[in-house]
Amino acid sequence: MSGLIAHVGQIWMVVEPVDMRRGIDGLSMIVQQTLGHSPCAGSAFVFCNRARNRIKVLLWDGTGVWLCHRRLHQGRFVWPQLEACCFELTQSHWEWLTAGVDWQRLSALPPAHLRA
Repeated sequence: MSGLIAHVGQIWMVVEPVDMRRGIDGLSMIVQQTLGHSPCAGSAFVFCNRARNRIKVLLWDGTGVWLCHRRLHQGRFVWPQLEACCFELTQSHWEWLTAGVDWQRLSALPPAHLRA
């Protein structure tokens, strides 16, 4: 699924958990009303459930809307605990997130040339 989000402007994680029964219209409404973003602006929006074992991605590709769902059979997705309603991810953070790895540790690592 990481190939799906290869050419988006930004990837936004929605911090608050959502009901995974929501579809394109319900998630688009959250993007507009809660985040103040346009769901058709070319950004991807990533939502999680309360248990953090499922995510949904809402993405407008210029001709239509993609709604993708990923479920981990073991473990949980690492999700930020912030005061903000959304958090921007980098492409590398996105790839780690979808693999089920702690993407927040990427920024804690020293540069490769300083590691032993």
